[in-house]
Amino acid sequence: MNRSLIPGIAAMAAIVVASNILVQFLFGQWLTWGAFTYPLAFLVTDLTNRLQGPRAARIVVAAGFVVGVICSLIGTRIMGEFGPLVTLRIAMGSGLAFLAAQLLDVHVFDRLRRGSWWRAPLVSTLVGSAVDTMLFFTIAFSAALSFLEPANDVSWAGETLPLLGLGPAVPLWVSLATADWLVKLSLAAVALIPFRLIVARATARVA
Repeated sequence: MNRSLIPGIAAMAAIVVASNILVQFLFGQWLTWGAFTYPLAFLVTDLTNRLQGPRAARIVVAAGFVVGVICSLIGTRIMGEFGPLVTLRIAMGSGLAFLAAQLLDVHVFDRLRRGSWWRAPLVSTLVGSAVDTMLFFTIAFSAALSFLEPANDVSWAGETLPLLGLGPAVPLWVSLATADWLVKLSLAAVALIPFRLIVARATARVA
């Protein structure tokens, strides 16, 4: 393995592990602490893509996916108050959402890489984040997919409540997904700052 990929793989692995741990702790009514660490995975993917190309970025994504699968397997063995910390649906949603969103991010970034410096990381992250949120929460909590794990009762996620406590009545999981997506949107903009600084420093070092 190319040693230049080690920092990206290590950073991605750390983010995935931290997010899997922090997702167990609530932040307010609609979020977990993991919502604030997981979006950093897009920053790592985009930095790798910019500095080393799409192939290297896909390797980093694959490493993150493997670490995520391992975390899910461990989580299924840890029993919480209401059963295993990670159910089959959550594991499936997490893995599929991560892989699809990150690979889409790599593709979109590569298509836009010749434009303004901010466009590729911003657009690719926004697109990837939307896909990630939609896939994870739908697979993990939608009543329409209850056949994926019939023994897992997720009826609590289908409770009808005002969207984020203010809007129209929707299933609870839709509010959770919306809050998660809004955090991803905010962090996508904030991440442009470290993206710009790290790329500039790496480029100057090579020059």
